[in-house]
This record gives sequence, structure tokens and C-alpha cells, in this order.
Amino acid sequence: MARVVMKFGGSSVENAESIKRVAKRVLQSQQSGNEVVVVISAMGDTTDELMDLALQVSPIPAPRELDMLLTTGERQSAALLAMALSDLGGTAKSYTGSQAGVITTGKHGDARILDITPGRIEDALGDGAIVIVAGFQGVSRSTKDVTTLGRGASDTTAVALAASLNADYCEIYTDVDGIFTADPRICSSARHVPEISYDEMLEMAACGAKILHLRCVEYARREGVPVHVRSSFTDRPGTWVRDPETTTEGTPMALEQALISGVAHDRGEAKITIVGVPDKIGEAARVFDAIAERDINIDMIVQNVSRVSTSRTDISFTLPKSDSRLAMEVLNGLKESVGFEELLYDDQIGKVSVVGVGMKTHPGVTARFFRALAEADVNLGMISTSEIRISVVVDADSVDRAVQAAHAEFGLDGESEATVYAGTGR
Repeated sequence: MARVVMKFGGSSVENAESIKRVAKRVLQSQQSGNEVVVVISAMGDTTDELMDLALQVSPIPAPRELDMLLTTGERQSAALLAMALSDLGGTAKSYTGSQAGVITTGKHGDARILDITPGRIEDALGDGAIVIVAGFQGVSRSTKDVTTLGRGASDTTAVALAASLNADYCEIYTDVDGIFTADPRICSSARHVPEISYDEMLEMAACGAKILHLRCVEYARREGVPVHVRSSFTDRPGTWVRDPETTTEGTPMALEQALISGVAHDRGEAKITIVGVPDKIGEAARVFDAIAERDINIDMIVQNVSRVSTSRTDISFTLPKSDSRLAMEVLNGLKESVGFEELLYDDQIGKVSVVGVGMKTHPGVTARFFRALAEADVNLGMISTSEIRISVVVDADSVDRAVQAAHAEFGLDGESEATVYAGTGR
């Protein structure tokens, strides 16, 4: 008998018929001998609709009350799935995140999981029930308020539950047949990837690949949880995210790692340039300390060479668009004390990245990437690299062209057309 956590995204449960289809798959897994825990997202675009409703009522909704509202979407899905399973002859119990023992920090809208106390889940599994947990939510240890974990974080709920329950693996069901070398919505020729390492998937997720939530992959790597990404619309095998298998001598089984595993893109970032920062020790630290104090995550940073005539420099950085207004407020508050000249803001950008552990041992990857972008008439705004990733910032209207050019350059096209079964959600 295996213990399995199955997570279904919003596109997999967008209507009543979809929920019935999911119920059949879940019950089939239990009937094959598995103990099953299901983590479920809100139906279709429910979370977006609830957010729109909140903004109609209040232009700046109170974070605590917004979490109270948004968590109702997953509660609806969980209860409806339990009803569908009951009609099929199964026994199911649905729980909110707090009822399931998901304990979090107190930050509304972006809480972090501190602990999971799955006593009620263990009891229900012992009684032979299928357990359904509302994803994306928990309860604050300090305030006892309901919290949400950030958009897309039902993935993280699923992996965290799998770790706490010592599950054999976690299945993430989505609207495509696993992980591909690029977003099939942009590259219909994207090739299916049967297996990918935690490190490569971390870079892909950090660079904008929406197939898995970044914190989900971090959690899976830290706790050693194998993650199986599959389509809820087919029975195709999907993609395994895990450490590469090794031989008895402890060396990797694969003799050669693919040069590039995939191309990722992100349209959710903005760029801020601080013009005319005095080139003095500690000024950059003051700027980024102030930003960090407001829990704003910075991605790429570029500092220009100081201008000899003025002893001033420009600092550009990218960050999530959702944090850009707060960042501009923070920086404007520092203008007088730091003494910079002005702020420039640009949200018409995108980030395109190539990822692959094979590039560590293959020179020339950067040159090939940049040449392909130049031939596609794509201008580069910023550049950032790691041991297994190269990222560039380009104009928003160049993102698709850049992805397609990089994908073709590194020979990532598959033999058949990739299929997207539903919308743009997970």
C-alpha cells in the first residue's frame, strides 16, 4: 500500500463535470490500494473573481478580511469533491487548512508554513476515508487567524502534507501532460521532459515556469519528496521531479546530462532604476535594507560604472509587479537621505531564461543564447547568470519571440505538438 497526496489545480476542477471526473480518478487511486489525501484549489477563476469582488467593495481591502474571503474558494471545491466521491460510493472528509493542521506565520496574503500537525488526517485515513484538504491556506500560530500562502501555493500545501505524512510521493495534476521544455502556449513544439532534477526545476520555477510553485519545489528538495506532475485530463505518465537516480557506487546513472533542460519566461516583473546614486560605500546597502524591511523580493540587479565627472551611478533591479508600488513608495522616502536624482519605472518587460545543469561543462552556451536572440531581433536590457541558468530581461513584446528563438537554438523541439487541455491555470 502506498500513501499518496494528489493535488488538483483550478483548471482541473473548473466546473461540476470536472469535479466528477476528478472524483473518479481519486477513487480509482484508493481502490488500487493507496491511502489518498487530496489537496484542491478553487474552481477555475474563482480566486480572481473573489479578488475582483473585494476590489469593488474596497480599493484597498484589509488583508485579514481578504484572506477570510479568498479561502472560501478552496472550501467550496473541497466540499463539492467530497459530495462527488460520496455519490460514487466512496467515503471522504473535507477539511480547511486550519482543520488539517497547517500552521503558518501571520503574514496575510503570503504566509509561510511553520508546521503541520496532521492528527485529524491520520485518524481519517485510519478509518478508510479519502481526505480532502483545502489548499493555499492555514492558520497563524501567533494570531489564530486564517491565512493564505500566496497565489499558486496549493502546490506547496500538497508537498508539505506529503512530507508530514511520510507519503511515498506527491502527484500534482494540471492542464498539460507534465513538464515541457517551454510553455506549450508559446512553443507548441515543446518537448515533454520525463524526469527533471530538483535543482533544474527550482531554476525553472524561479525564472517564471508556472507549472510548479517555487516554494513547493524548495520544500520537495529539502524534504526529499518525489513530485509527479501529470495531466488531470489524460492518463499519460507525466514528469517526475526528484534527485537523479544513482548507481550502487553512488554515481549518477545518466552518463551525459542534456545541455539545456528548458526555456522559461516571466511576464510578472517590473524594473526600477535609481538614477544618480552617490558612489559611496554603504549607499546600496541602505537602499536594499529598506526594501528588504518591507518583505519585497528583488530578482536581478545591475549597477553601472560610476560616472567620473559626478561620482554618481545608476542601479537597476527587477521585482514582482505586485510589489512595485510599495517599492516606489519606499525609495521615494529615501530620496532626500540617500541623495539620488530620480526613479525610473518600467513594467513593460519580461524575463527569458535557459536552464540546464549540462551548461556547467559546455562552453559557449551564453554565446549561442545571445546570438539566437540577436538573430530574432531581441534587445537585451539586463543579464543574470547562475551555474545552471542564464536570464535576460527583454521588452514585453519580445518575450514570445525570444522563447521561440532560444528553444530552437538548443534543439528542444519535440516530435509531436504539445497539448494544453484547459485555459491558462494550473
